[in-house]
Amino acid sequence: MKLSKKLRRILKILGPGFITGAADDDPSGIASYSQTGAQFGYGQLWTALFSFPFMAIVQEMCGRIGMVTGEGLSGIIKKHYSKKILYAVVTLLLIANTINIGADLGAMASAAELMVGIPYIFWLLGLTALILILEVFVSYKNYARLLKYLCFSLVAYVITAFIVKQDWTKVLHETFIPSFSFSRDYLMNIVAILGTTISPYMFFWQANEEIEEEQERERKRIIQTGRGKGILNFTDGDVRDMRLDTIVGMLFSNLVMFFIIVTAASTLKAHGITQVETATQAAQALRPLAGNFAFLLFAFGILGTGLLVVPILAGSAAYAVSEAFSWNAGLDKKFLKALGFYGVIIAATIIGATINFSTIKPFTMLYYSAIINGIVAPPLLVFIMLISNNKKIMGKYVNGGLSNIMGWMITVIMAIASIALLIILAYTVR
Repeated sequence: MKLSKKLRRILKILGPGFITGAADDDPSGIASYSQTGAQFGYGQLWTALFSFPFMAIVQEMCGRIGMVTGEGLSGIIKKHYSKKILYAVVTLLLIANTINIGADLGAMASAAELMVGIPYIFWLLGLTALILILEVFVSYKNYARLLKYLCFSLVAYVITAFIVKQDWTKVLHETFIPSFSFSRDYLMNIVAILGTTISPYMFFWQANEEIEEEQERERKRIIQTGRGKGILNFTDGDVRDMRLDTIVGMLFSNLVMFFIIVTAASTLKAHGITQVETATQAAQALRPLAGNFAFLLFAFGILGTGLLVVPILAGSAAYAVSEAFSWNAGLDKKFLKALGFYGVIIAATIIGATINFSTIKPFTMLYYSAIINGIVAPPLLVFIMLISNNKKIMGKYVNGGLSNIMGWMITVIMAIASIALLIILAYTVR
């Protein structure tokens, strides 16, 4: 009985942190993790264990910043730090997110075509329209609930890993006692995984969604008591709940990543398939190796997580742009009250969809998106660390010792990874 109550409480607490974590396993991420398993087998399973604490620390800081200040990252950076750097970062974020939206919509349409057989173009246009209608016209309360339910579509990847025969002894060994290689391909893939798991759009999204959640709680308090104290009426208990929500979300994200790598390693790698360019290609390759049920689960996961992440990619860009230019922003706002905000969402989604009519390959799209994210992440992490340690901004809710150690560590790691990625790409182009 006590366990049941605790479980219900955790499910009730789950919100922006859980949704953000699940959104990290988008179709682009699924392709990256499938490629990892196909190319290196179980050899890079340890990266899921390694990235979890860093993701949790960074996203907790973003959530805490939004909750405590009532402002998103873009607004705070503009007010307290460099506007020029902010405008450059926001521009690159918008470009990267739009490219990522295009790749994800293409993967979703391909997965739906594989499962149902209706032509790709129908799914691409239909899914684009559906996502825009939901994000623009559905109330935040109902929309957030829908996003939370979509997160559970990722359980498909956990189930798939158990359907396929695994060498669990080897899985555990490679996770906790990993081997390491200094080969170019091995290192490049680790850089790609870091860029996929610690992504700039997640920083903006969680900070702003904590604000939306606090506004929703405040509306409930006003309805129930007839009184309200404004957005900053949060408690230490709310902060603890946010931390639990974030930890669960990042753990869920890394577990899904772990099981996708496991599935790809035990099927694709085991049968000599070492190159995967899209999530849909991974699903197709699974069919003859693991059967129709595993294929359908994998393809369903692509569709479900795409419906989750495309609105988040567009929404995070819209928050960043709107706050940079002091526009009215928020999913709780009516369309006519936040035209600029919703205009960015619509433009990013439609332009993303139209990229699929070009000759650019999905893998190339992700390639450029990874480069841009690699450039954007380090300066953003520096700002996050400065903001979360600024007592004038955060009051008593500044970072503790562990947050500072882990936060600066991942900032340095991401900076090195970004430089390494640029060097590798320059070498590849030559």
